[in-house]
Amino acid sequence: MKSLLRIATGGFLLATAATVFYSCQTKVQGEEKEKTKTPAVATALLQVDSTAIPNDKFGKEVKYGQQLMYNTAYYIGPEGINGKYLGNKMNCTNCHQQGGTKPFSFNLMLSHEDYPQYRAREGKVLTLAERVNNCVTRPHNGRPLPLDSKEMVAFLSYFRWINSFVPKDKPFKGQKNLSVTLPDIAANPEHGALLYEQHCARCHGKEGEGQLRPDQLTYTYPPLWGKYGYQPGSSMHRIIKQAQWLKANMPYDKATWDKPFLSDAEAMDIAAFVNDDSRHQRPDVKNFDYPHMEEKALDYDKGPFADTFSVAQHKFGPYQPVIDYWKAKGMKASY
Repeated sequence: MKSLLRIATGGFLLATAATVFYSCQTKVQGEEKEKTKTPAVATALLQVDSTAIPNDKFGKEVKYGQQLMYNTAYYIGPEGINGKYLGNKMNCTNCHQQGGTKPFSFNLMLSHEDYPQYRAREGKVLTLAERVNNCVTRPHNGRPLPLDSKEMVAFLSYFRWINSFVPKDKPFKGQKNLSVTLPDIAANPEHGALLYEQHCARCHGKEGEGQLRPDQLTYTYPPLWGKYGYQPGSSMHRIIKQAQWLKANMPYDKATWDKPFLSDAEAMDIAAFVNDDSRHQRPDVKNFDYPHMEEKALDYDKGPFADTFSVAQHKFGPYQPVIDYWKAKGMKASY
């Protein structure tokens, strides 16, 4: 589909804060009364002007951070000129398109404001620097950047700068991914395989291997599975999470956020095929996430779970029975 994960010279990074059963965004029953104030309606689409980066020492860090977003593998990939931190050759903009500023594409413009925050996946409060490293180690299958490294300072400077374009106390369009209607049946990897062949293989390859650039330093179209793909536990490895992203962004030459190409069900089925670990190899991960069972995301696929549903149902659905189970307990199953 000219790119399930379209590149600007792209890769994975922060994948926004994963929503979970019990998270910084979801309160346990009795923890906080529901607010009665009507939320503001997001109407603005934000534009970021790169020519406005200041011509000073801070601006120099911002510019390097922007380059790291677009050319992550070139600078810190397996053959990186400034360090070898990544375990694959993907770039941050594979997920966070347009340097994290594209609407409905794991937008990062609020990341500077959103951290520190509690992360159920890790079971603790993370700083923004720790969240950056979370993505360096997970989707990039790498090792953490030193917290005082030039690269970390550049990433954080860039996130602060793009945040300056966000109007205070006013929501904007695209700060979260599009929602999808969850089907009453399980997502279908077999149907997803047919859709993948029709719309995705032309860029990502029949075996999901992606297409390397001629210089072999990074990808024109990134791999979707295999030993150089993202790890299990990455946000893109969750079916609902990936389907929300696909809806607004893929195929890259056919879809826009306001005119999606894929139906919700098609996006779910493609995500189910891509993330079907019985079909596809991924990097071998020994340690999994969510130390507290009751905080696991709805579509997280590693047990044990604090409910009676199978691993297969958590991964592929149908999800409504799981949602209803948690609702009956006074908790919201989030994703």
